[in-house]
Amino acid sequence: MGATPGYIPAVLTVPSTLMRAEDLLRWREPGKTAELIRGVLVVREPSGGLHGSLASRLEYRLRNFVEQHGLGEVFAQDTGFKIARDPDTVRAPDVAFVGRERLAEIPEGYPELAPDLVVEILSPGDRPGEVLEKVGDWLNAGTRLVWVLDARRRQARVHRADGSVSIVEADGVLDGEDVVPGFSLRLNELFRP
Repeated sequence: MGATPGYIPAVLTVPSTLMRAEDLLRWREPGKTAELIRGVLVVREPSGGLHGSLASRLEYRLRNFVEQHGLGEVFAQDTGFKIARDPDTVRAPDVAFVGRERLAEIPEGYPELAPDLVVEILSPGDRPGEVLEKVGDWLNAGTRLVWVLDARRRQARVHRADGSVSIVEADGVLDGEDVVPGFSLRLNELFRP
C-alpha cells in the first residue's frame, strides 16, 4: 500500500517530564492561554469576539443571580481548576460556578476541585472529540452540570452527572436545575445579534 502524496503522519511527542499545576502557574507566553492535560501543556490562541461576548453575558447574569441568593462563587473565563493529580490536569472553563458550601476560601493558585457548573463555549476551531473529552474530564472530576454553547447552531447541549444529555434550542431556556436552583436564562438573550 503506497503513501498518499502530501500526507504527513501525525507524530505524538510526549515530553520526558510532565508538568505540574505549580509549573503552569509560573508559565507565561504573551497572547496565549494554556491548560494542563494529564501533565502535558496544551497552548491555545485567545478566544474571538463572539466567544468573549457570550462568556461575558452569561457570567454577568449568573453572577448577579448567585450573589443575590448567596449561592456561592462564579468564576470568569480562563480560571484554572485542578481536577486531577499525578499527572496533573488543570482545565479552564469559560464560566464556572462553585456552591458556597464547597469553597470556603478561594486559593491563590488553582482551586483543587471540579466546579458544580461548567460552561464551555465552542470556538470555530474546536473539534467534537476534544470538546467531548473536556466534558468527560469535568464530569469524571465531579462537575454536576456542563453547558456547551454553540453560537453557530444557536443551541446548547446540557450534560449531567447522571450521563443524560439534552439539547436546548435558541428559543429554549437554560436551567440551573438543582445545581443553581432558580436560575434560568433564555438562550435568545445570549445569542442576540
